[in-house]
Amino acid sequence: MTDTAQPPAPALPEDKPKPKPKPELASGGALAAAAIVTLALAGIVGLSIWYLARPEPLIIQGEADAKRVDIAARIDGRVGRRPVERGQNVEAGQLLFEISNPELVAKFRQAQAGVDVAEAQLANIEAGTRAEAIAQRKAEVESAQASLKLAQRSYDRVKTLAASGNATLQRLDESTNALEVSKGAQDRARLAYEAAVTGATKEEKAIAQANVLKAQASVDTIKAQVNELVVKAPIAGQVYQVGAEVGEYVSPGVPLLSLVDLSDVWLRFNLREDLARNLKVGDRFAMRAPALGDREITAEIKVIATRGEYAGWRATRATGDFDLRTFEVRAYPVTPLPALRPGMSVYAEWPAGGRK
Repeated sequence: MTDTAQPPAPALPEDKPKPKPKPELASGGALAAAAIVTLALAGIVGLSIWYLARPEPLIIQGEADAKRVDIAARIDGRVGRRPVERGQNVEAGQLLFEISNPELVAKFRQAQAGVDVAEAQLANIEAGTRAEAIAQRKAEVESAQASLKLAQRSYDRVKTLAASGNATLQRLDESTNALEVSKGAQDRARLAYEAAVTGATKEEKAIAQANVLKAQASVDTIKAQVNELVVKAPIAGQVYQVGAEVGEYVSPGVPLLSLVDLSDVWLRFNLREDLARNLKVGDRFAMRAPALGDREITAEIKVIATRGEYAGWRATRATGDFDLRTFEVRAYPVTPLPALRPGMSVYAEWPAGGRK
């Protein structure tokens, strides 16, 4: 057999050689990609520089506070009763404590008896002298007059006898002395009778009236102390702290308990004067309370007051020539928040913390 030569197969389209890219197109795409990468890197660097260079916001922290009334004992004694507990809501005038002091109660009764005595003495003076006493004084006057008449007659006889030499001078002197004694007795009896008829003088009545007022003042003083044995709530509020238990002996000035008025709650911040220089009463700013789930609270400033020398300060110069005082800023929530309680923390960004 003889081999017949086969013609070569035609080339398929996919087997055609691909055209090579032009050099100018390849270099342009690389430049665009490099430019994009450069711009991205520049943006990242710029944002990083801005983030690092930007000022950090100043966070100030404060806390909620409320009107607090500390009630102390004014009379010593032993706590006999305490019908309230910590956390209990009380009304104004509600009983908080009863203090036992038997000695003070006894003094009060004694003072009341003193008033009764003084009033009885005044009534006796104002009633005047009894009729029996006046009659007795009158009888004494009549008796003194009779004695004076007898002494006068005796003196006259002795004087006549002495003039004729029938009586001695000693007897005459004795009669003269007896006559003078009788005159004095008559004068005393007459003055006593007149005093009985006239009664007490206005000065004696004034003294008796003053004694009544003095005794009554003593009663009022001790009564005021007795009233302090019962301690009542001066305001409506909640019992915050209890300082004395039943059976415990307390002295004047010892704290018994504290009440807080939850209807009068404010937010307190302590700021250096360089931070508080632009604040004024009436400004409003926003803050948040972590205990309330970071709830935003808008508060209005009502008090800006400097604190004492002991408060924190910072020197304005390296040499310490001047210092920055600390001010207490008190702001009240614009909308009352019953859930806001004393002691809760609040914070705000300063000065751009949403001040309005």
